[in-house]
Amino acid sequence: MLKKLFSKKRPRLSYTQLMKQHLRILKNLQYESGLFAASSKKAGTGYDKSWLRDNFYECLAFEVIGDWDTVEKTYEAILQVFLKHEWKIDHAIEHRPTHRHEYIHARFNPQTFDEFWEEWGNKQNDSIGAVLFRIGELEANNRHMILKNPDHVRIVNKLVRYLASVEYWHDKDSGMWEEDEEVHASSVGACVAGLRAVSKLSSIDVPAWMVERGEETLKHILPRESRKKFVDLALLSLIWPYGVVTKKQRTEILKNVEYLLLRERGVIRYKNDHYYNKNPDGYSEEAEWTFGLSWLSIIYERMNDKKKAKLFLDKMLETQTPEGVPELYFSNSPEYNENTPLGWSESLFIVALHDLNKKILGK
Repeated sequence: MLKKLFSKKRPRLSYTQLMKQHLRILKNLQYESGLFAASSKKAGTGYDKSWLRDNFYECLAFEVIGDWDTVEKTYEAILQVFLKHEWKIDHAIEHRPTHRHEYIHARFNPQTFDEFWEEWGNKQNDSIGAVLFRIGELEANNRHMILKNPDHVRIVNKLVRYLASVEYWHDKDSGMWEEDEEVHASSVGACVAGLRAVSKLSSIDVPAWMVERGEETLKHILPRESRKKFVDLALLSLIWPYGVVTKKQRTEILKNVEYLLLRERGVIRYKNDHYYNKNPDGYSEEAEWTFGLSWLSIIYERMNDKKKAKLFLDKMLETQTPEGVPELYFSNSPEYNENTPLGWSESLFIVALHDLNKKILGK
């Protein structure tokens, strides 16, 4: 079902009003278990499920406002997911996975924590790197505790060993977009960031060689995403939140993303992306992903380029709909898809709003 952006100009809400509105929308996506749905809990597209990666990004909004109860509840649930499937992680550590179903799955039932067994691109090493990264960062800050008992410590150590077993530094995974199996810079970078983060914790054992092999792969791939893809929206993750690129690499990635992928209502994921492509043959007419605008705003604000940060946030403000921020708009069109609101989009929008602060947005 296609939906259309209201053409009638809506009055701009204050910073406080926007934050309350979008935090409420995002919070409504959380299940009692602590996990977030990717989109509406009533979504007919399957986005009522919980993705590890989406939960990582959805929690970032609550971190910036200091809602640690929500953050801890979500990561407690994520750790329980891993503990429920510890037998599978053990098997993958002992026997390197060769089939997709042998990898840690990317999606889970948000209430039972069961896997979904239909065919899916479950080789998603970046999702494990993302979880390790956040656990390491949160624990190291000493503001709150994520690893609350020996079970938590044990399973995180096993996630490190799992990444060693799959040999993440040259493993052909499905990447952030769950598609073609290649060695993706965004996946390798997420794992490098995750391993670096948890290596700072005395309770987690990370061999130095594991990080070094990932770093070596990044040197050879960047600023490309993979052998097939010169530029990809997923590369922004290596700038923020992971921070695993050099200034030169950051400059090249931003230049390539803005020149080749930036559109009016979002950022296309990569050239000739077939997902929600308007063109029957799948070439050009790529869908415009809204969270790309917030992502660029967040990055530029952290680079202290507030002018560009505000430019992208202003563009993001125009993508809002009565239901919230959509996953994407169709190419050169006011029509957006049914995955609205998208939790990931809501969260990055909130982070971008927070970062630029109320002085820029005005009351």
